[in-house]
Amino acid sequence: MTGSRTSARPVAPPAVPVDAHGDWNAAEAAVGVRLPDDYKWLVATYGWGEFCDFLYLRTPFGTSEYNGIEWQRTYPPDVPDPDREEYPYPLHPTPGGLLIWGTTMDADRLCWLTEGAPEDWPVVVWSSEGRYETHRTGAAGFIGGWTGRRVESALLGSMEPDLAPWFNTFRARVDRCLILSESPLAHPERLEILRTALAPTADRGGWRSGDDEGQDHFATVDTDWLLTYDVSRPHRIRIGFPPEDAEDARRRLLTAVGLMGCEVLRITTAEGTTLPTWDTPTPTDEDD
Repeated sequence: MTGSRTSARPVAPPAVPVDAHGDWNAAEAAVGVRLPDDYKWLVATYGWGEFCDFLYLRTPFGTSEYNGIEWQRTYPPDVPDPDREEYPYPLHPTPGGLLIWGTTMDADRLCWLTEGAPEDWPVVVWSSEGRYETHRTGAAGFIGGWTGRRVESALLGSMEPDLAPWFNTFRARVDRCLILSESPLAHPERLEILRTALAPTADRGGWRSGDDEGQDHFATVDTDWLLTYDVSRPHRIRIGFPPEDAEDARRRLLTAVGLMGCEVLRITTAEGTTLPTWDTPTPTDEDD
């Protein structure tokens, strides 16, 4: 049983992976075990980031406190005391314990069960609710299988059926939100204008609840901007972009807003704090 390197390939890798390269000997010495080759390939190919806004791949490199691989040393806090007697996995430093190589948007842990040769380590999903399941594949096989809808997980759910899988790097981004005036154009037409102005773009999912609630998520293919068009009233555009793209993002987005028949009523942070101008710095700008 090994994790296939090619199984994750349907997900296009980033042009410049983040925290993807470093001293593997030092990384392995830090955790005291040799790491699987398919995981090293994942790290070199994708780096630190997220698959489909849900599966988070960690790497042993970089300086962020949110990155890194680590041993599972204690029971999750939500595991009831009676269940701990039946818990099937050893905890570090007991040999064969769980080594965390990823997480999810819901704070689930993606681990290896470190018994036997590293290429034979299965993946254990340990949910934030203290439930667990084992998959007889490596990290690359698990990610490729989940994004390709070949691996089913009762704990993680599945991707939206009509979406192609994607990967976003965890990188410094500036977040802005444009609160917009109403427009004589219907929402589908406004959305089409917005995406055409920022083309090429790729779907990132969305949801609807009636006519006046919902969001459309998409990303720009060439600039790696992440956008949400929110149809709540007043409707708004949320965007996350690399700091060096601030002026280009402002120019293209304001052009799109004009074509949509709207005016910008207010510019805010992602948290909703009103900003005097687009370029006003905030404490959260450029955070990973």
